[in-house]
Amino acid sequence: MRSCMPYAGHPAALRQWAARWKLPEVPDPAHAAFLHGAPGRVFDASSQQAKLALISSDDGICAVVTDKAGDQETAEQLEQALRASSVRFRLVIERDDKLNPKLHHREYLAAKDKEARRILAATVRDRNQGEVQGEAMLTAAPE
Repeated sequence: MRSCMPYAGHPAALRQWAARWKLPEVPDPAHAAFLHGAPGRVFDASSQQAKLALISSDDGICAVVTDKAGDQETAEQLEQALRASSVRFRLVIERDDKLNPKLHHREYLAAKDKEARRILAATVRDRNQGEVQGEAMLTAAPE
């Protein structure tokens, strides 16, 4: 909510925000793995609880990736954060990936003030004895 929502579509501003928070850039080969050949920058926003990467594409798309997030928990926390930030939103599409049924996609349209965003929540459904083992990627782009 503090990175991608206000700065999607504004890569220079997102990168200034990352610098203010002193987020270090991720070195190669991880940098290349996150960007898949697209131009941009990747920042390490990890904490003691989870690994987090903030991806800032030169085209303005912003994404956050984590290694510990369940599919249902990700949707619930995202929607709760949107409500708490007074962002109007609606779920547009929810489906499993056609090629990999472990991947689940939720696409939202969100708006606050005059800024509209398309948010994609992509999660890996993977549980091991009740413990969340999945991964999640939240992507925001200007609508």
